[in-house]
Amino acid sequence: MINLVIITGISGSGKSTTLKAFEDMGYLAIDNFPIRLLSLFLKEVKESLDNRDIALVMDLRDKYFLKDYPKIFQELKNKGYNYEIIFLDAKTDILITRFNQTRRIHPLMKEGIRSLEEAIEKEKKLLADLKELATLFLDTSNFNIHQLRNEIFKFYRNRNLQKLVLHLIAFGYKYGIPNEANFLFDVRVLPNPYFVPELKTLSGRDKEIKKYLLSFSETTQLLNYLEEFLNWLIPFYYKEDKHCLTIGIGCTGGRHRSPAVIDFLTEKLQLKYPDIDIVVTYRDIEKDVKN
Repeated sequence: MINLVIITGISGSGKSTTLKAFEDMGYLAIDNFPIRLLSLFLKEVKESLDNRDIALVMDLRDKYFLKDYPKIFQELKNKGYNYEIIFLDAKTDILITRFNQTRRIHPLMKEGIRSLEEAIEKEKKLLADLKELATLFLDTSNFNIHQLRNEIFKFYRNRNLQKLVLHLIAFGYKYGIPNEANFLFDVRVLPNPYFVPELKTLSGRDKEIKKYLLSFSETTQLLNYLEEFLNWLIPFYYKEDKHCLTIGIGCTGGRHRSPAVIDFLTEKLQLKYPDIDIVVTYRDIEKDVKN
């Protein structure tokens, strides 16, 4: 069986880094693949390289991409191909910085748009419908190339594309919400270990923080609520054949409470849902200790 991953999204958001990660995992990896060759290519691969994993970057650099992707992606589905779509994005100011650092030209600026910001915003509008089709959406604003590579490895190394992925993101509200999250939960209602001198420099992954939080009934009540919510929600994702459910859990700085809550939740869910891949991102845990 061919496992196909289509990598797309906004220019400058990390598609090349993502493709390289797939290549390092043994995928047949091709950049800037023409949308009109996809069906023929997969037919040839199926006949000559069965059971091959494939990762393709497809985006606006192909002039036929926008016009043809709805029809061709539907054809893949009708033919029973097993594929996922990764959509990468980042904040506009971050993208501008990346383009200035690499001195690359945005693809749409070759069509007469003079402002880099205008080109980025136009691309986001043009790809808005495709973003809704994505199996996995990643906001790479907070990732360097090494962190993005590790994130892709967490999702796809030894991955069965048929399984549901539950992506849990611990984050700090002071650094912004994770735009890829389907649902957000605020755990700032819990007592803050930052104000306990002997706990201040630790993280939510340390047993001392977890013991402190579990000493409060609010923590247990919150965990029970989160578990009940996911028990209600997960069957809907199975029913709709969705492949990724992303939950953001945030505290002030993303160092103490949200990582601990995610660890508690992961332990509970792994026991109940052994057929789900749980991927955890501690987005802001190393940024500082000023929670």
